[in-house]
Amino acid sequence: MLKSMTGYGRHEVIESGKKILAEVRSVNHRYSDYSIKVPRYYGFLEDRVRKSVSQSVSRGKIDVYIAIENYGDANVEISLKEDFAKNYIKILYQLKDQFGLKDDISVLGVARNQEIFNIERKEDDEDELWSLVAPVLEQALNAFIAMREREGERIYADLVGRVEYMKTLVDQIDVRSPKTVEDYRDKLCVKVKEMLQDKDIDEARILTEVAIFADKVAVNEEIVRLRSHFDEFYNILNADEPAGRKLDFLIQEMNREINTTGSKANDIEISRMIVTLKSELEKLREQIQNIE
Repeated sequence: MLKSMTGYGRHEVIESGKKILAEVRSVNHRYSDYSIKVPRYYGFLEDRVRKSVSQSVSRGKIDVYIAIENYGDANVEISLKEDFAKNYIKILYQLKDQFGLKDDISVLGVARNQEIFNIERKEDDEDELWSLVAPVLEQALNAFIAMREREGERIYADLVGRVEYMKTLVDQIDVRSPKTVEDYRDKLCVKVKEMLQDKDIDEARILTEVAIFADKVAVNEEIVRLRSHFDEFYNILNADEPAGRKLDFLIQEMNREINTTGSKANDIEISRMIVTLKSELEKLREQIQNIE
């Protein structure tokens, strides 16, 4: 299935005392470029996140954001600095007595000075934490990929429409090309008659000139190759793998055949169709830059 390189997915859960958020977004890029952002305390998750995302996304500039918020004190250990607290409270009473201050010393008041506590954050078990993050990331990736696929369907329809139009132009060139040789022969006969007036015309000489002209303007091989490229275009579009790079290369091959056909054309109508073909090809090229 064709996928766009633009997408966004988000998922959030609260589980095991943690609020976990995963966001995945991407824009166009020639290759794959990953930017992974995880909380400072959870840097060990970065490689796992990158590996998981790279298995689902092959092209684009991909930004992944993971947020983890702890609820309660499951990951925090608090203890009292007893000696420090005793001295601190002693000084508070000394201030009260020495300066006749109001006796409003209370537990809450003392606790406002966090220097009396030892606050230590417990290390998370990496495997256990990943078991919580992985399914959240997977859901965000699913939403992200679904959006890419929906956009890919719209791009697919646009590409098919343009290729079908280009095929009709090539068919018209194929029909018109032999007519250019006939027109050349008629014009050549008229010119020769004007030059020779009542003298006999050398039909063999005219046929030779026409044959030389026909060989110069023949585009049969280019048309055969263009039609083959159109068939391959559909094969790539319908293959179950990333198509962007292959289509980009195929567009270059199409451009080569169209340019050759245009350089051989000695006909105004064909030249006009070549201009239209080039315009449609450029639109194809621009659209393909959006494909994974």
